[in-house]
Amino acid sequence: MKEKLCKLIIDVAGELNENLDPPIRLDGGEDAPLYGPDGRLSSLGLVSLIIAVEQAIEEQFGVAITLADDRAFSLSQSPFRNVGALADYANTLLIEHQA
Repeated sequence: MKEKLCKLIIDVAGELNENLDPPIRLDGGEDAPLYGPDGRLSSLGLVSLIIAVEQAIEEQFGVAITLADDRAFSLSQSPFRNVGALADYANTLLIEHQA
């Protein structure tokens, strides 16, 4: 599942790259930085990415999840720091939704 989510996030980020300067460096795969010290996204860019990823997850998996919630912001390491961390967090939410 993580691999599918990483691909989904990379695809969404690739679409956002058309409007970003500098673009997100996606050649790192799941280690590609998104937000934070190494990331390319501004706060507004992060919001755009989160909304687009949530929509893509709902389209692909038929489940509506909220990535930007209190829990996400209270974690010791941000789930928005890179593609893999975001995929892990989304996967956790999907598993919880199925329970």
